[in-house]
Amino acid sequence: MDRKRLDVDPETEIRADADESAELEAPIDIEIETEIEEEPAAEKVATGAAAIQQFQKLAPSTPGVYRMLDAKGTVLYVGKAKNIAKRVASYTRGTGHTNRISRMIAATVSMEFVSTATETEALLLEANMIKRFSPRFNVLLRDDKSFPYILITRDHPAPQILKHRGARNREGDYYGPFAAAGAVNRTLNALERAFLLRSCSNAFYESRTRPCLLYQIKRCSAPCTGEISLDDYNHLVEEARDFLSGRSTSVKEMLAAEMEKASDALDFERAAALRDRLEALSTIQSHQGVHPRSTANADIFAVHQQGGVTCIEVFFIRNYQNWGDRAYYPRADRSLEAGEVLESFLPQFYENRVAPNCVLLSHEIEDRELLAEALTTRADYKVDVMVPQRGEKRELVEHALMNARSALGRRLAESSSQAKLLKALAETFGLKVPPRRIEVYDNSHIQGSNPVGVMIVAGRDGFEKGQYRKFNIKGEVAPGDDMGMMREVLRRRFRRLQETPREADEPDSPWPDLVILDGGQPQLSAARETLKELGIENVPMLGVAKGLDRDAGRETFHMAGREPFRLPPRDPVLYFVERLRDEAHRFAIGSHRGRRKKDIGTLGLQEIPGVGPTRKRALLRHFGTLATVESASVTDLQKVPGISAATAQAIYDFFHANR
Repeated sequence: MDRKRLDVDPETEIRADADESAELEAPIDIEIETEIEEEPAAEKVATGAAAIQQFQKLAPSTPGVYRMLDAKGTVLYVGKAKNIAKRVASYTRGTGHTNRISRMIAATVSMEFVSTATETEALLLEANMIKRFSPRFNVLLRDDKSFPYILITRDHPAPQILKHRGARNREGDYYGPFAAAGAVNRTLNALERAFLLRSCSNAFYESRTRPCLLYQIKRCSAPCTGEISLDDYNHLVEEARDFLSGRSTSVKEMLAAEMEKASDALDFERAAALRDRLEALSTIQSHQGVHPRSTANADIFAVHQQGGVTCIEVFFIRNYQNWGDRAYYPRADRSLEAGEVLESFLPQFYENRVAPNCVLLSHEIEDRELLAEALTTRADYKVDVMVPQRGEKRELVEHALMNARSALGRRLAESSSQAKLLKALAETFGLKVPPRRIEVYDNSHIQGSNPVGVMIVAGRDGFEKGQYRKFNIKGEVAPGDDMGMMREVLRRRFRRLQETPREADEPDSPWPDLVILDGGQPQLSAARETLKELGIENVPMLGVAKGLDRDAGRETFHMAGREPFRLPPRDPVLYFVERLRDEAHRFAIGSHRGRRKKDIGTLGLQEIPGVGPTRKRALLRHFGTLATVESASVTDLQKVPGISAATAQAIYDFFHANR
């Protein structure tokens, strides 16, 4: 029997297309068996248990992953098994299934199998496929963005300290992960005050002829202009590395000793500076809350369920320090127990992350040893997965559980308020039922340049930022034609939606129940005409026109079949719609600025009227980087040789115009 690698063999799976097999990104090398015959055409019409029974004959008796598909070819469920044939056979029994499994079986029309060499490889491949297909009946991790780190570089004589997210392609020492960007920013601010390390870019550093503002406010020691020698600066860098590596006590003791020594020598200015550095370090630790004594590195997972919602609180302990926590709310069926949700959550969480040597859980999971083996394989060092019963590790888990209960309580309270707002919104605007999914559209540009359209999404759980979309305007739209941009955005969005069946009862359907447009009757008419051209009807639309002088609270609302109207001041629904509109504004302006900065980086400052190559060189020589030019005031710009007051104002206006 032929054995071939998963990422190169186009005949890997039953009924899988060649392109699909080639795209599948297996986390490790997996060998699979391909001696499977195509099922007869007559068998394809079977559904439910009958269809599964037919595919049971084709299922290999090896470890691997199986997929259950509906009549449209959509993946319903991805599962792993030590013996695929036995696991598939369990679905053919007529009784003993939960409602969730029974519904899944009833919708199944076909199955696909991938064999692996070991069950560990099957676990890793399962997480990969769940992330790729987002099956309806699996537990889904809905927020899998990367975590931020603190980076102290090693590619410059005067190392830089900065926040880093993404691939570690820069030489230096990485500390983290931190649970959120706020925790990193707070820690960075304190570290700059404690160790006076530079945060500026290398280009900015090289262009300095005098210390910047950070030196004046005691946030940097200014190695760029020789205010501190490189040897003394690198001594500060080593102190920062020691602190972030878990040797915080020794660093604080050393600073305290130096402070006393300076005080005894009557060098009160130096003693005060050392006191401020000690205070900054204490500020970092005061925000950490948990102070492990014997647990150096660990990830802590605590699960709490209430009201059919599951919250998984994750704490990160690195070098005996707590780098923050984050609450996750995975999409999971209400019938699943806490341990079952956690068991499905963990492989997805670590699908693109490396675990520390200790993972602590609040609930027992069935495949704990298998998960530990898989994480060990991924990390190249031993990873222990445990459910502690006593001692400090149990205290850490209990602390995480307390936070999980609090986070879920806040979430349910917010959901209750959100549900009331959605109900009131439906009553105010004449909707049949409270909207499950609201889409808000807006455009942003500066005199027609770099036009961007955006869509934000809100629902029962608030803003769904993972569903936000940007549309770079590509069509033949006249500069500044807002209606033309709106037509293009809606045309592209709803053409793609037409590929998805519109099912009112589907909780995760991408079809909106309400579309909100930034604009009045012209925008509403353009939007309705666009959807009519596509043959789409019965999508409620609301145009929100700004009030006189663009004052919030005086908006005029436009809907088909109704006269324009306003809502009473301080109406909760009015505030709710304003929040949606303002979030769309924020996302549109941010997207436009990102595109504009990219173009500026490509085209240079020559894009600004009156700024040619000579003035561009003068600006960069004076400020160092384009980012610094963008943040400069008109007065600072006028100090550049060759930049007149009018040109300085033009440069400032170019970077600071909202639209």
